[in-house]
Amino acid sequence: MSADQLLEALDPDQREVARALTGPVCVLAGAGTGKTRAITHRIAYGVSTGTYAPTNVLAVTFTARAAGEMRTRLRELGVTGVQARTFHAAALRQLSFFWPKVVGGPPPRVLGHKAPVVAEAAHRLGLEVDRLGIRDLASEIEWSKVSLVTADDYVRAATATDRPPPAGYDRAGVARLITAYEEAKDARGVVDFEDVLVMLGHMLESRSDVAETVRRQYRHLVVDEYQDVSPAQQFLLDQWLGGRHELCVVGDPSQTIYSFTGATPYHLLSFAQKHPGAQVIRLVRDYRSTPQVVDLANRLLTTAPRQGRTPALELVAQRPSGPAVRWSVHDDDESEAAAVAVRAARLVAGGTPAREIAVLYRTNAQSEAFEQAFAEAGVGYQVRGGERFFARAEVRDALVLLRGAARAVADAPMPEAVRGVLSSVGWSEEPPAARGATRERWDSLRALVGLADDLAAVSPSATLVDLVAELDERAAAQHAPAVDGVTLASLHAAKGLEWDAVFLVGLSEGLMPISLAETDAAVAEERRLLYVGITRAREHLELSWARSRNPGGRASRRRSRFLERLWPTDVVERRGAAPGGDADPELLERLRTWREGVAAEVDRPVWTVLSDAALTGIATQRPRTVAELARVRGMGPAKIDRYAASVLAVVAGRV
Repeated sequence: MSADQLLEALDPDQREVARALTGPVCVLAGAGTGKTRAITHRIAYGVSTGTYAPTNVLAVTFTARAAGEMRTRLRELGVTGVQARTFHAAALRQLSFFWPKVVGGPPPRVLGHKAPVVAEAAHRLGLEVDRLGIRDLASEIEWSKVSLVTADDYVRAATATDRPPPAGYDRAGVARLITAYEEAKDARGVVDFEDVLVMLGHMLESRSDVAETVRRQYRHLVVDEYQDVSPAQQFLLDQWLGGRHELCVVGDPSQTIYSFTGATPYHLLSFAQKHPGAQVIRLVRDYRSTPQVVDLANRLLTTAPRQGRTPALELVAQRPSGPAVRWSVHDDDESEAAAVAVRAARLVAGGTPAREIAVLYRTNAQSEAFEQAFAEAGVGYQVRGGERFFARAEVRDALVLLRGAARAVADAPMPEAVRGVLSSVGWSEEPPAARGATRERWDSLRALVGLADDLAAVSPSATLVDLVAELDERAAAQHAPAVDGVTLASLHAAKGLEWDAVFLVGLSEGLMPISLAETDAAVAEERRLLYVGITRAREHLELSWARSRNPGGRASRRRSRFLERLWPTDVVERRGAAPGGDADPELLERLRTWREGVAAEVDRPVWTVLSDAALTGIATQRPRTVAELARVRGMGPAKIDRYAASVLAVVAGRV
């Protein structure tokens, strides 16, 4: 493509980015505004006009996928030779090249995983740690290193930022572990990925000859996702620049969602002060999402408290109008999952590929209900950014213990027996205050306790043997095809991705924002996380929450504070409200009346007859035969034998 053709392919704001070839440039690019298109065309335009030699350009980003996409787009524009890499890949390449000259001998081996060395360090200190404790400690070590916090400074820095230590440890203990980790690593003659960044930075800082070689090679630098840069990455970037200002950064402060890993938007927000005369360009034309989605995203940010509000870009939708954003409230998590599975199945039937649909939640532990709902609905799915529920180590361990208990425990009521068994592997009635893997393990065990409660509510005589059989059946059903499946992912794992249809689920207090978000800064980051979720949707967007966790449970939840000024006044929040209007409201009411009558006859709670999710599924699918009724979630063999005839009569209008 010629230089003119490159510019013609861009909108006015993107064109301004492409023309800003020299000097410091800061591109504030909102979600869906074509930032990758703008910066790759900028590089191609610089090469086409002779301003850049391709080999003099270094473009860094945060994921291998993003770096690969950048290289692909540059090749499509006819540009080869540009180095487009992650921070770590670029640093490792340079460190490996200069190590023999500066240090001598081959470069040290880079640790693939910290866990073995963390375990060794803990053993040296006489600490007893399990697998999840090692994972949390490794994450804390990583945070300290990317934040340039040494072991001597850890207690002060963690206290100043109100950063809680991993569960079971105090800050002084973590500081000692960091020291022991470094000693164990040195004894093995290895380095970790964070060392690569810092060691190269110090090499460039201390060796002017090495620094000059690198700076002569890379005269033009581009940094994508600059809002996520850590102090260690900024330190290395400063050494690459060596006081120069030939730098273009791209980012969006409203998408800063990785502060817990050391990322900070400070460098993006202060770029103009650090680089006087910097050209600041805003990309606000949103090509990804419909006006309905864009409007909601904008309003979410503008309704944030003014104190501490992150400067936000107001997006301007460029796509034609689409369907209205859908809102729904459900009685319990099971009902919510069932309704989402039904809606997703309808979208697939209407022509939306399953791979273009995503269900996004706050914690990985929330996936189980949706895995089960999609499996029962016959809709393929794939879990991204987390293990399948029944593949998690704590769930596998719990199942082993429950199977053993099923052979030994005979007298205790099943729910109490389950609580007793799981208490040995970390279950407690109250959730842990700790974040990270400890909380995820508790959430998984809580889900198992909830399943036990559900089974006991439906069948009070159920035993541990029955529960284990139910869990085995559920585990087998989770093996839904991953090809062309609906994506189930945490909001963090969804960053950088997009789908035609997005379901944002579990939007209640305690989940969004998460209960661990106790400071104003943490709550503000949770709002940005929801913003990221909203802006993943191209056309269909649905938001939902559930009043209680278990069917028949106390409706103690309330919707997220983030939705208070956004929730439509015409969405009725009544018990059992139909999910987005899919269920036939008259039939749903007749089914409820029938269920109340049956429950009164046997003197049992209504949910022991059929769950709200089952009634909603029946009112949505309107089965005409026993076979069709059996495909409704919640209609197992026992329910079919007992209620099929009368339920079909209600559906047909004969009752």
